[in-house]
Amino acid sequence: MRKSLQASLTAVFAALHAVLYFISFGLWRNWGIYLESIEGIILGPKIGFFAAFLGSLIARMLRPDAFWMFGIIAEPISVLMAGLLARAKWKPVLAAYAIMLSAYFIHPFGRALPLWTILDILFALLLVYPAAKFSRNLFKTDIKRLSIALVLVSFVCIATDSLVRVFLLVPCGLHDLFFKGFEELCSVFVLAAVDSYIENLIVVAVSFLVGVPLMISVSKLKILDKNQRTVETKEDL
Repeated sequence: MRKSLQASLTAVFAALHAVLYFISFGLWRNWGIYLESIEGIILGPKIGFFAAFLGSLIARMLRPDAFWMFGIIAEPISVLMAGLLARAKWKPVLAAYAIMLSAYFIHPFGRALPLWTILDILFALLLVYPAAKFSRNLFKTDIKRLSIALVLVSFVCIATDSLVRVFLLVPCGLHDLFFKGFEELCSVFVLAAVDSYIENLIVVAVSFLVGVPLMISVSKLKILDKNQRTVETKEDL
């Protein structure tokens, strides 16, 4: 990808990330989460990470939020993971899941919180390898295979967003800043988990309705040509 095109796409996705933050309403997280997988797939791990970080940072500077640290950290990392999976790199993603989940279950609160609240994260853990293997279909025009690949990567991506936030909240101890004790944390955690499951369904729908046509257009426009994609699959971006 040409540097001028990289810069343009970075600016576009950073702006979209910020705009989605401003127009969000309804559920736990801002609408930028529905863009994360597409950012990672099109921009790649490094550039996608930077675009998501820039968009998240600018949005929260313009409209501060008490929970700003969760989004600024979780959103870029999720884009990074999507970018890695899109390049068939599953080992770093699996390692990140192993570290964060281990820290969660080692913590007393992690063992005490209801297991059903993180079942989507555990399911995403099982999908990391399949998502990486199916990712070769992301840049093809076979709608069926493209749809499966995009849904897999998108689901792991949004689950990663949840995992990073959970990791920051529980093992990293940020719960001490916002909650007086375990009971208060548990009640909010359960409600947020319900919202996250709804968001999982939305991200699958967005992948079908928006992501698939967008990826087909990207392939036809040759923004990522075949030779470049082959190189990106072999090298870290």
